[in-house]
Order: sequence, then C-alpha cells, then structure tokens
Amino acid sequence: MPPITRWFIKAALIYLVLALCVGILLVLPIDAPVSSLFPAYLHMLTFGWLTQLIFGVALWMFPKYSTAQPRGLEWLGWATFILLNTGLISRIIFEPLNSISPTNISGGMLVLAAILQWLAGIAFVFNTWSRVREK
Repeated sequence: MPPITRWFIKAALIYLVLALCVGILLVLPIDAPVSSLFPAYLHMLTFGWLTQLIFGVALWMFPKYSTAQPRGLEWLGWATFILLNTGLISRIIFEPLNSISPTNISGGMLVLAAILQWLAGIAFVFNTWSRVREK
C-alpha cells in the first residue's frame, strides 16, 4: 500500500474515532453548549472519515496512470491530503466558535476552510480523472 493511501486511511480512522466521541458527547444530558459541535461532528464523519477513506482507496485501487506515475502526480496527492485536512481542522475549530460567538475572523476562517476543502476536491478529481477509463 502506497504511503499516501496509508496517510489517508489512517487519518480517516482517526476522524471516525473523534466523530464517534463527539457523537456521544452530543447526546449526553449535560449543561454545556455541546450542540455547537454538531456541524464539526458532521464534517468529521463526511470529510474526515468517508471522504478520506474514499480518496485513499481510490488512489490505491484505481487503474494506474502510467508505469512511472502509477497514482498520477504524487505532489498533487499530497496537496490534496494537506488541503483537505487543513480545511477540515479549521472547520472543526471555527464552526463551534462561530456558533457560540460569531466574529468576522471565525466567519472568514470558515470561508477559508471551505475553499481549502473545495480545492482538495478539485485536486483529487484532476489527479484521478484520467485513471477512470475502459479496459
């Protein structure tokens, strides 16, 4: 299994555990403002767990791009990983903060986080598109 795949899958497993912990926290009868964690919980499940697992397995299992570059442009795979996780971590931090006390900074960081995640998706599509072909 190539290193980029291992990083995507291990990150996905970490986000799954974190999301499950936050999910438990969300249903506990406590008097803390935990409901502000719900958007972060959803992002951990969808982008942290599912998207990263899909990206990692796709990079590993899709047909080879070429003999020299079996997974396409390696730097673009790493850029995808960094962009996705930077955006996701920013979302996890700033979604609850913006929910509790909205500011221009937290709102701006959420916009930046969304752009980073969008760029990660575009980079993944660009790097994977030519690997989706007939036999």
